[in-house]
Amino acid sequence: MTARRIGAGLLALALLGLAGCSSGGDGSDTEESEATSSAGPRRTGTPDPDEDKEDPTDPSGPSESSGPSGSADSPAPDATRPASRRWRPRPGTRWQWQLDGRVDMSVDVPVYDIDGFENSAKTVEGLHARGRKVICYINAGAWEKFRPDQAAFPKELLGENNGWAGERWLDIRRLDVLRPLMAARIDMCRKKGFDAVEPDLTEGYRNTTGFPLTAAHQLAFNRMLAELAHDRGLAVGLKNDLDQIPELVGDFDFAVNEECAQFGECDRLTPFVKRDKAVFHVEYALAPDAFCRDAERLGLSSMRKRLDLDSWRKPC
Repeated sequence: MTARRIGAGLLALALLGLAGCSSGGDGSDTEESEATSSAGPRRTGTPDPDEDKEDPTDPSGPSESSGPSGSADSPAPDATRPASRRWRPRPGTRWQWQLDGRVDMSVDVPVYDIDGFENSAKTVEGLHARGRKVICYINAGAWEKFRPDQAAFPKELLGENNGWAGERWLDIRRLDVLRPLMAARIDMCRKKGFDAVEPDLTEGYRNTTGFPLTAAHQLAFNRMLAELAHDRGLAVGLKNDLDQIPELVGDFDFAVNEECAQFGECDRLTPFVKRDKAVFHVEYALAPDAFCRDAERLGLSSMRKRLDLDSWRKPC
């Protein structure tokens, strides 16, 4: 399982083998052979208890004050992370996105985005010790049969397969049921010491889910996710969902986008940049020289990645 744009994955996978690749270092042009990726997860790491460490001198962006929580399921105050402070990355912040394999901590960038379930608090602590901020990837819009909390999701919430093995769309209209489930996942991110959350699949209303989802349902669900993260002192990113950026840019602290250059949509992310919020962007099929100039002009934090989101990267 990886983060992805539904409908683009097969095209990107077919094209990846045709393009040359370079090493995972920041800005390196060393050639690297393309590894064959598997359809299933190949990640390592097991949860363990740990404490978060605040880094007030982080170059990737300031902490931002937020109001007191009004949520009924807000966590108790955490002595290691003041609830009134959260991190917000600025436009142009360099990043690494790795959801597959053991996390390579050697990439010299200020922000890492890694799988929340598959990585331990010790991994987060290790990245913090290197001066990195760390984003917690979770799947918010689909059920995954390989997650440890899969049995907690009622069967009536599970819709159509989303194109990936072992995954089914969720009925995001049922906020009453999904709120505590998503809260538990974000609590996991917080307890492991993550600085932010990346909820995936937050544009289900544009897909065939098995439910009559509307744009209003999606707005309510996405805003719930943002509230849950903010209640816990965590930043939160809006994944794709370009059509609703004008309504949601005020609710989210940064954006994560897949393939806006491939589809000619990168200019639609500028509301985040205009509010001094980072846009973390990847392309799978395009070579960097096909998108980096426009990405830099727009203020995006862009790189090319393989579709399985292992450690390899070629940044702009």
